[in-house]
Formats: sequence, structure tokens, C-alpha cells
Amino acid sequence: MTLTPPPPQQTPTSPRRVLIVGNYCHDVLIQNGTVVAETLGGAASFISNVLDSSSVSCDLISKVGRDFKYDVAHPPIVAPEKETTVFEAYFDLAADRVLKRVAACDPILPSDIPDSRFDIGMAVGVGGEILPETLEKMVEICDVVAVDIQALIRVFGPVDGAVKLVDLKESGFRHLMGKIGFLKASSDEALFMDVEEMRRLCCVVVTSGEKGCRIYDKDDETVVPPFLAKQVDPTGAGDSFLGGLVVGLVEGLDVPDAALLGNLFGSITVEHIGQPKFDSVMLQKVKDEVQRRKKQCNLSSSHNNDHDEFHARLSPARFQHSPLQPKLLVNGHLCDRS
Repeated sequence: MTLTPPPPQQTPTSPRRVLIVGNYCHDVLIQNGTVVAETLGGAASFISNVLDSSSVSCDLISKVGRDFKYDVAHPPIVAPEKETTVFEAYFDLAADRVLKRVAACDPILPSDIPDSRFDIGMAVGVGGEILPETLEKMVEICDVVAVDIQALIRVFGPVDGAVKLVDLKESGFRHLMGKIGFLKASSDEALFMDVEEMRRLCCVVVTSGEKGCRIYDKDDETVVPPFLAKQVDPTGAGDSFLGGLVVGLVEGLDVPDAALLGNLFGSITVEHIGQPKFDSVMLQKVKDEVQRRKKQCNLSSSHNNDHDEFHARLSPARFQHSPLQPKLLVNGHLCDRS
């Protein structure tokens, strides 16, 4: 399977590479009734971290309130009358993570998105901020659009903000699925769509954590192996996966190889609370292996035969990464995680 984004349209000014659309958030991690960390959240923040670290040019459209706490490389739109979106994640050793949206900023409107052309658009809302008309605008200005299904099917409890999922057919976005290039979902989220139907419309990527991911398109189904990781916090792992996938596509890899990069970045993210700081030596080794893989594919028509070798060569680079932790907000102060 060699599905890749089409070449950028030829215009007098070369188009920017990637457009990320989704709100930044304040993430609060709670364990046994105690706040253990407050970090920058939102899929857009994790994805831009991967793209920026990989030297992939991107624009980011996000909305926050005046209470936004973090300095970020891609400044958001400030909605002065609103609070920044806040998610509380409750962890208990005896149960799965429980996620609640306790504050919500404004949605991102079509008018918030520039009229420039982009190679790849990424619709990656987490709190209901992506509207159908916003996704339509992205389809118009981007050669390929990658969508995280959580942007489409999440709904929130009217009292406690508990995150629930609805079927894609009931989301108000179903009619747009034939216009996008990629639809990413976790294995749990995939239960809320008809994968066989969706794969006829776009490339579907289903992530399964420590089992890697599975790619579905019209003709093929490909299993992409994982990288070993010691999970600390799963928050943002799927977002980093999608960022890594797009990095691979921008670099010209085919979809399975690009998804392998996604698995690599996702595996690093689960070992951290909040956003990871990617080791510079690791990043350079990954870039070197990507260039090597591209040359290999240019010389051979049987790309899939060497996919396992690409995984084997990326593994030493993956474990070159040292677990550098981001700053956390504790009792109102930014500090290093001890």
C-alpha cells in the first residue's frame, strides 16, 4: 500500500505544509481524589510538538480563554469572554481513566481559518470545537485532510461533563467522510463507526496501544507493529501517533511506514505526564532512518518486504530517547517533575 498525499498545487508562493485545527486545553490529572499534575493539553498541542520537533512547518488554529496558562510556539486566538477548555482525567488502579470536560472555550469557525492552501489539514478537536462547516472549510483549502474521530463523535454530560461517544452516523459529520483522506480512531472509538463502510471512503487507521495499529483502505489491511513502552499516562499518545503519521507522509513515506513513525512517537508519549521533550539525538537518528528508507523505496518496488527492517532500524533510535519531562503546574507554579 503506497497511498500518499498528492503533490502540492503549484502556486507562485509555495503552500505551507500542515494546518492543525483544534483547541489547546488545561489538563488536570487526578488520582484517588488528589490533583497530581496540571499540564498543557489538547490534541493540537501534542501534534504540534511532534511536528515542530521534526522540523515540519505547520500553522495551528486554536482558541483559549484569558486564563490560558502556557507559553506556546503557536499562539492561539484568545476569546476574552470564555474560559480555556479544561479536562479532568481521573485515574484509579482498579478502573480505566475517566475523562470529564469541565470548561469549554468557543468553537473554531470557518472564518478563523486562513484562506491559504495547505498540503495536509488536521482536524483534531477534543472538546467539541470542530464544527461540520469548519471541516468543510478545511476540505476546501487542504489537499488532504486527516481527521481524528474524537473530534467528531465526542459528547459531554450536561451536569458533570463526562465524555461519551456517539455513532459517527449520528455526529453530523458523516456526509463529509468521502471528502477526507484519513480517519484515525482508537480501537474503542472504532466501535462507533462501520470500518468496512469508512474504508471505502478514506484510509482508516485504528490504533491499539501496545498492539500497534491497523490500516484499512479499499484494497488492503495492514498491521503496523508497536514499540515497547512503559506506560505512565496515556494522555496524548494517539495525538502524537497522528503527528508522527503526518510527519511520515510529509517526508514522502507510504502509509504503513508513516504509521510506524506514529507508533514510535506515541510510545514515547505514554512514558510521560504531559508533553514529552523529544531527545535531539533520537530525532536525528529517526530523520536519518527516514531518509535511508526513502532511498531504499526508490530503488525497490516491493516496499512492504522491508517494512519489518524499517521497524528494526527505528527501534535503537526509539530507545535513544531519554525521558525528559515537561514542566508541570503544581500549586500555581511551574516546576520540574521529580
